Amino acid sequence: MFNAAMLSIEQGLLYAIMALGVYITFRILDFPDLTVDGSFTTGGAIAAVVIAGGGSPLLGTLLALLGGLVAGACTGLLHTKGKINALLSGILMMIALYSINLRIMDKKANIPLLGTDTLLTNVQILLVMPLVVIALKLLVDWFLHTDLGLALRATGDNPRMIRSFGVNTDSTIIMGVSLSNGMVALAGALVAQYSAFAEITMGVGMIVIGLASVIIGEALFGARTVFRATLAVLLGAIVYRLVVAVALRVGLDPIDMKLMTALIVIVALTLPRIQSSYRQKALIRKRAGQLVQGGQTDGGGR
Repeated sequence: MFNAAMLSIEQGLLYAIMALGVYITFRILDFPDLTVDGSFTTGGAIAAVVIAGGGSPLLGTLLALLGGLVAGACTGLLHTKGKINALLSGILMMIALYSINLRIMDKKANIPLLGTDTLLTNVQILLVMPLVVIALKLLVDWFLHTDLGLALRATGDNPRMIRSFGVNTDSTIIMGVSLSNGMVALAGALVAQYSAFAEITMGVGMIVIGLASVIIGEALFGARTVFRATLAVLLGAIVYRLVVAVALRVGLDPIDMKLMTALIVIVALTLPRIQSSYRQKALIRKRAGQLVQGGQTDGGGR
């Protein structure tokens, strides 16, 4: 059980980078970006092709990051310049990336990396990855407090208001979606090196896993400030992996994992609203009771 927990934490640290990217579009920009399922594979495919071809793992990882940035920028351009619905823009780019990823992988469904040197070869994941993940988190925190980052946050909160201050919201959307998918592709590259292979379907369901990490983290650890929210996302990714490990340990069939993830997201999204509605109804009943009691007191005074 201990080994399974350590393995889950390792995986959670890798997927935390992807969850951080999803947080930027989902929470900061309020942009439902489905490009994630394609850009995650893009990152893994680029890194695997470069490494399998004898190239530098660092170069492959950086090129994967660049590939994700380009994919995200294309989605942003479809939405802002092509005037296509945000959700549809992500779907179109995700579909396009399936063919592009196959081209990158030379029409192969799987590229093995066994026996090759990667960035994670002979590396203590539990020692190195926390430092990498925390560094990325602090970099994102710093960026979101710069003028450009504040413009990005304002674009997600109130685009009409920020446009009145002369900010080009098209540029901030493109930048935000590009940055998000760059981080997703970086996570894909690291996961491919960790798993010692890249496959065309490795990104399927990544957006749901990313959302689950974000929502679980916010529910458990809060999100009142940017620093706390990004930390919650990272911890949420680890908690999600631990939940998956426990579910498999108690006998859940692996083919039901996607269903379980979807159910986690559904519960996490609906439960706060149900609780809020219940509190509002309770408050209304309490105030109505106070008014009735107050009326009876006044009547009795007369």
